[in-house]
Amino acid sequence: MTNLEDALGEIDLLAADATHAAPAKSELDDKINEHFAGAVVRKDLVKAVRGNAVVPSYVLEYLLGQYAASDDEATIQAGIDSVRQILATHYVNRNEHMLVKSEIRRKGRHRVIDKVTVTLNEKNDVHEAEFENLQVKGVIIDDATVKRNPKLLVGGVWCICDIEYFHSDDQRVVPWILDSLKPIQVAGVDIEHYYEARISFTTEEWIDLLMQSIGLNPEQFNERGKLIALTRLIPFVERNYNVVELGPKGTGKSHTFSEFSPNGILISGGEVTVAKLFVNNASGRIGLVGYWDCVAFDEFAANRRADQNLVNVMKNYLANKSFSRGTSIYGAEASMAFIGNTTHTVPYMLKNSDLFDELPDAYRDPAWLDRIHHYIPGWEVAPIRSEMFSTGYGFVVDYLAEILRAKRSEDFSDKYKGYFTLDNSISTRDQDGIRKTFSGLMKLVHPTGEATEDELRWLLEFAIEGRKRVKDSILRIDATMRDTPVYFRYADKAGEWHDVATLEENQYPRLYRRDWDVVPNNDGASDDGAQLATHEAPRAAESAATGPAAQKVATEPATEALAPGHRDFTAGQRGVSYEAILLPYLLGATKITITDPYIRLPHQGRNLADLLSLLAAAKDEADEVDLELVTTEEPKAEFKHTQLLMLKSIKDASDAVGVRLAVRLDDTIHDRRIETDHGWRIDLGKGLDIWQKPSDNPFDFGRSRQEFRLVGSAFSIHYVKIPVAGAPVRIGGDGV
Repeated sequence: MTNLEDALGEIDLLAADATHAAPAKSELDDKINEHFAGAVVRKDLVKAVRGNAVVPSYVLEYLLGQYAASDDEATIQAGIDSVRQILATHYVNRNEHMLVKSEIRRKGRHRVIDKVTVTLNEKNDVHEAEFENLQVKGVIIDDATVKRNPKLLVGGVWCICDIEYFHSDDQRVVPWILDSLKPIQVAGVDIEHYYEARISFTTEEWIDLLMQSIGLNPEQFNERGKLIALTRLIPFVERNYNVVELGPKGTGKSHTFSEFSPNGILISGGEVTVAKLFVNNASGRIGLVGYWDCVAFDEFAANRRADQNLVNVMKNYLANKSFSRGTSIYGAEASMAFIGNTTHTVPYMLKNSDLFDELPDAYRDPAWLDRIHHYIPGWEVAPIRSEMFSTGYGFVVDYLAEILRAKRSEDFSDKYKGYFTLDNSISTRDQDGIRKTFSGLMKLVHPTGEATEDELRWLLEFAIEGRKRVKDSILRIDATMRDTPVYFRYADKAGEWHDVATLEENQYPRLYRRDWDVVPNNDGASDDGAQLATHEAPRAAESAATGPAAQKVATEPATEALAPGHRDFTAGQRGVSYEAILLPYLLGATKITITDPYIRLPHQGRNLADLLSLLAAAKDEADEVDLELVTTEEPKAEFKHTQLLMLKSIKDASDAVGVRLAVRLDDTIHDRRIETDHGWRIDLGKGLDIWQKPSDNPFDFGRSRQEFRLVGSAFSIHYVKIPVAGAPVRIGGDGV
């Protein structure tokens, strides 16, 4: 018996073919190669050369940029072969470290690709290098190399190194000698050429180029989705930028920070200490913020414990760009990104808490949260699928990383002021968040600083929305801050005001404002609709349940109470649907278990998805239902992969709408049934697969409505009342 995640983990989804077929080039790809020859690479090549090498994408793209930065297929294939050979010869696989050590000893000298970290041996007054995969440490490294590459001291750097072996009878002498070290990153970039080439691209083309550069297929994203993806890059182009992204698992939140740039570092939220992040009081050594452009905290929401001293030091740094050690004050420019997973839907969080609900309690301090410039709505990002990865051309990532680093010293925060004015009620800290996000997006999308009024408006509204999401959540946490109304809006040159609302504010207006006090309008009059913003979205319907399923079920059971019993169905019968035979018995349950050994084929998965969508449509949008599916794993290896990916896709879709699906694979089950936590067991004679297999006709009504499908073979369903856990036992009367 195992769960879905473990089963998927046993399958290698990323196996690369020996040869890599070239995808068709687009007009944009041709244009990219025309203007950026030598600085771009086909993005699907990373997958082709990675193999078993556990290295960031920027390391592989660095090598591809040396050998395969071309649009000529023969050159590309030769480059792929060269990179594969380099990795096979020089990359140190952790489980083969002893073999590589022996090779160095045998040859006397060997070149390796490994992550190198340097520490200061204070006793001997020398710097010593440690090779992560080679598992060698104590290697002497000269001070000049350390001075040129200070990141070696904090977090480590991927490098190409020449290592020699010389044995000594003195056991105190390490036999490994570092002859040369070269960090894997581009030496320099021509930013003026970058500016000149940008002029040849439309804004849409340029955004698509940036999307392809970070490995995403722009055709799979709308304009808003592209902007959300690019916002993840702002910490690399804007100094002291603080951003939070919370959302479901598997949406690529950490990918940008772990794979994109040699100038950023991703650390686990649970590994953060004051000494590691800021300064070690004992040694005086400056921490990560002194050396990296961006420090990202992964699984930040999962760390329920927090050092209050760290929170206080971080709070000061986020606001003042400085930290202290004793009487000394140090400044730093590192941006910070806090990323984590959410376990609840947006309406659930709005109804029961706030959008920072997943953060550790110590970080839900309004003063700490107020330092966050932008909140990326990670729940708007779809789980990553294979078709979402780019096969087109994009910048070699370390080339783009150096461009962004060069622009960190520029300030585009006032570029909108010739056209727009922010409302005076927006506080200085709110305006700082808006302007820094706007500045970062401008540097990414319009690096020359030139844009049309509509283009400026688009970026400004997105920046305002992200800061409003932060502020509105703070106002939920601390009601005392609601005394001074804030209007997130801007005026154009004609003096017309434009209100900005978050997407979830428009989507769930009553939940969004469920407990906000009445605030005065601009004219001083009381308005019980506009809460903290003048923008008022259309109100949702009063009914808690929505959709046709909910409407039908809401009326029918009123005339016919549910009762134990059974129903028989015959082969060829029409008019049978989950909505009629299952849903009434499931409504009101918060925990449901479905046991069915045959959820293997696509049409069986479709049946399951249909039932889950009925549950999602019928429940209150702010409620959640926990549903466990117990099924068997497809025994044939050639079909197992398809089944597991199907179940994963259903889980992702179901979780997103508040039906939290857990899949358990158990090859010992046989019976088919559904059990609820509110007292019903439904014995399913045939399980969920009750209809004939769907026809190939795409316009068959049975594809969209179950009532038009034909029952496959005769079956029965039994509805049985079962005890409810925790309910008192009644003796006598009409109950037992």
